[in-house]
Amino acid sequence: MKKIFILIDMLLVVGSAFGQPFERLSIEESYKFAKENYPLTKQRDLIERTKEYSLSNAAKGILPVITINGQDSYQSDVTSIPIKSPDMNVEPLSKHQYKIYGEVAANLYDGGAVRNQKELHRATAKIDEQNLEVQLYQLRDRINQIYFGILLLDAQLEQNELMKTDIRRGIKQVEASINNGTALKSSADVLQAEYLKANQKTIELKASRKAFVDMLALMLGVSFDDSTIFEKPSPLSTRDEINRPELSLYQYRRDAISVQSKMLSTRNRPRLSVFFQGGYGRPALDMLNNSPEPYYITGLRLNWTISGFYTFKKEKALLRIEQSNLDLLQETFVYNTKISLKSHSSEVDKLKDVLASDDEIIRLREKITQTASAQLENGVITSNDYLREVTAEDQARQNMIVHEIQLLLAQYNLQTTAGI
Repeated sequence: MKKIFILIDMLLVVGSAFGQPFERLSIEESYKFAKENYPLTKQRDLIERTKEYSLSNAAKGILPVITINGQDSYQSDVTSIPIKSPDMNVEPLSKHQYKIYGEVAANLYDGGAVRNQKELHRATAKIDEQNLEVQLYQLRDRINQIYFGILLLDAQLEQNELMKTDIRRGIKQVEASINNGTALKSSADVLQAEYLKANQKTIELKASRKAFVDMLALMLGVSFDDSTIFEKPSPLSTRDEINRPELSLYQYRRDAISVQSKMLSTRNRPRLSVFFQGGYGRPALDMLNNSPEPYYITGLRLNWTISGFYTFKKEKALLRIEQSNLDLLQETFVYNTKISLKSHSSEVDKLKDVLASDDEIIRLREKITQTASAQLENGVITSNDYLREVTAEDQARQNMIVHEIQLLLAQYNLQTTAGI
């Protein structure tokens, strides 16, 4: 009983460990968990099992083929010998005839049919697996939008707290002036109202962040809490080469067409097999013997179906058309991908230029806010004037935050479009 309680405790500890929220998460881990949690991933095992069963069935094509046949018939006439002699009595064959026999046949040469059939099953499995990879790869776009949306909201929350700090500083300065009789109470009310407005913005940002985090948790199949840190990824270098999983899918489809072409040639080749047939019947091999008896036949058998040559050229032409259509689809895909890469690359260059000027704007706005803070303390400007400068600096910082996250998102969209 004690061992049972110990085992239950261990299971509870393990279960709670798996249920604990993540402390830190990176964008690469998000990609990994999204693939593992996506319901369609379960199809991978089904594809593998289907391939194994198909290959096993195809391999059995080299095993001997066993058939059992039987027949019981009554004929309106039978073969007779038109010879009459007192010294020879030929018993006429019975019109009731029957036989049962079994045959074992084994291929000596099948023209490569079994080998090509196995190749086709492997090629089909590769197509199915790669098609699954293409669908799983498309999850990256959705992860990018949600993950960087969380990063943007985190940065906006941080900046909103900085703005609240500036407003609180202004409130203290105005309250000091009110106590000294150099400012009106309404000046503090203006700043208090703006501080409450900033608090409302914090509530809105946190609600939006929770919605994004919940969506990401659902996609990844994990849990997060308010303390989870979403790591800000490093900037990426631009790349122009295309390495998308769709390209491998096109190649696997070409391989399947090549195997189908070989199967067409194989179909028109002769087949050679060895066989053994044994049975029991009336009559047996001796057609003049009316008594039932066992018999057997063994030897080689040649089969050659030449009707396949009638449609061989047209079927080859159909495969060439399919190949050309596949080439056209790949060319179109590469063309559209290059256009998307050009668009993302232009977006990256634009945001880099914008960010270069954001630093200078913020530097100037900081100086203006510092001056306004001193002027407010000395009663030179009103709280409205001070609030205007604080808001302008906050807007400049907000713009830089948005541009930084937009640049990262554009770089990762560029990487996703190009392929890893």
